[in-house]
Amino acid sequence: MKGLLLDYGGVMTSPIGDSFTAFCTAEHIEPDQFRSVMSGAARTADSPFAQVERGAITEEQFDSAVAGLLSKACGREIASAGLKRRMFAGVVPDVAMHEAVRRARAAGIHTVLVSNSWGGRDYPLDELRTIFDALVISGEVGMRKPDADIYLFAADKAGVAPQECVFVDDFQVNVDGAAAVGMTGLLQRDTQATLQRLEELLELPLR
Repeated sequence: MKGLLLDYGGVMTSPIGDSFTAFCTAEHIEPDQFRSVMSGAARTADSPFAQVERGAITEEQFDSAVAGLLSKACGREIASAGLKRRMFAGVVPDVAMHEAVRRARAAGIHTVLVSNSWGGRDYPLDELRTIFDALVISGEVGMRKPDADIYLFAADKAGVAPQECVFVDDFQVNVDGAAAVGMTGLLQRDTQATLQRLEELLELPLR
């Protein structure tokens, strides 16, 4: 393996689900109501989620659209201002994963961030540029996971063939998308387990 491609939220950070749970508690939203919006009919090709990930709508338009969906699910008004930022307020960097990427890059592995963005303003870009050779952020490139084109674009940015890349994501559908173009996909569930498998694949100590 010559290329290491990683998702951002839930891989380079603490689990996104933990932040969503805290958001629901703070906003008095029932988990089932939240899930109905996040994984129900709203997750279609023309949903605000898909549109913002492709860069077709702004973060403010996304906030307004999703607040409307949540309001309908909850039967009361959910404030739209800063909605995405409130949803992700509990996310913090995963220090061990950041260090692992740094070590992989120092050893000559080509590193690329591949992230579906809900607006793109909250990435710690200065830090990420010190450990990644390239940042592929969906809203900036007009492509999104799990479509094949974004994985091929990222492999090209890495300068290696898809078959030489390992891709890490916390959503199975995105891992499957990477595997479909020939990459080795890893589903992130536990940082230490992921790092152990990456050490085996890259033949490098990452911890």
